[in-house]
Amino acid sequence: MSGSSHRLHDRAVLLAALVVPFLVALALVPFRTGISATNEALIMVVAVVAVAALGTRAAGAPAALSAAAWFDFFLTRPYQQFAIADRDEIQTAVLLLVVGLIVSQPAVRVQRLRTVVVTDASHLSSLQGTARLVEDGASPEAVVEYVRRELVSLLGLRGCRFEYGRLLGHRPDGETELRVVGGGHYYGRFLLDPLPDRPLPPEEARLVAVALAAQAGAALDTAGLSHQG
Repeated sequence: MSGSSHRLHDRAVLLAALVVPFLVALALVPFRTGISATNEALIMVVAVVAVAALGTRAAGAPAALSAAAWFDFFLTRPYQQFAIADRDEIQTAVLLLVVGLIVSQPAVRVQRLRTVVVTDASHLSSLQGTARLVEDGASPEAVVEYVRRELVSLLGLRGCRFEYGRLLGHRPDGETELRVVGGGHYYGRFLLDPLPDRPLPPEEARLVAVALAAQAGAALDTAGLSHQG
């Protein structure tokens, strides 16, 4: 491809990065009351992937930013404003942007992008599930148990348990400690028991695990439970 053709291609892809998410969001407007915010966000992520699959360095990040902006403008209340009133939808918009940026890395091939979409959809579901439990007034114990189960699935663990205790507690051999902190206070730790010879989970999964533990800590702190030193 000649230099002028390459520049023209890059400009066309950049235009697509800005316009495609806009058109997808606009197409979803008639259905926005019947589709959950999570599903709308996943459709927007697919639009980002479609643009990123064109394979230029300039495409991914603008597509992710455009998707997050038009998701906010067209698909969240108050409509036709760059403002979001619902707390769940704020979280969904932020996660849409983060996921969009992750899956839009230029070096990633199309097949890998498809895998990432499925994986990040699961991550989004885990984080939203925890947030929903907290907002519905679930007990901190229920939130901790939900996070424990999600960690087993997310990280491919043999087992996981939560232990209230002090910061300098003994860690059993073979287990990995994931600390739970809320409001600047230490409440306990998840003890992760990995499967033998299993490779380290991907960085995205580890970051989601830390976020889940933070949500558990926030639930414990909001409940006003006594913290450990």
